Amino acid sequence: MPEQNPTYDLMLLLDTSAEEEQRAKVLAEAERILESNDATIVSKHDWGVRRTAFEIRHKNDAEYHLLQFQGGPEVPAAVGRYLRITDGVVRFRVIKLRAGLPPVPDLRAANEPAPEAATPEAAPVERL
Repeated sequence: MPEQNPTYDLMLLLDTSAEEEQRAKVLAEAERILESNDATIVSKHDWGVRRTAFEIRHKNDAEYHLLQFQGGPEVPAAVGRYLRITDGVVRFRVIKLRAGLPPVPDLRAANEPAPEAATPEAAPVERL
């Protein structure tokens, strides 16, 4: 039985000062490269604009995206070649995952404020 292709994480930090259409173009082209190299995109996560842990090229924030895909060992190199020379990419990293890891948490939902129904209401104050 042939072995299944490994799963990879592509963590992509895009420049917030680049135009929205440029950031969308970079993301779409990365997905196209993955699919043209017979990779299967398992999941896509848009984590929005976040502060970076340290300054990268005089920038303190970036638009975070996580793409999980399955493919052969040539796929990370192909997408890496494109991202290395593209304007609007602050940083990227491709990581090969071990089998059996839990799914990625939805960080957008974790940062949203809790619904008002979940917060206790203040008790009325009696005046004497």
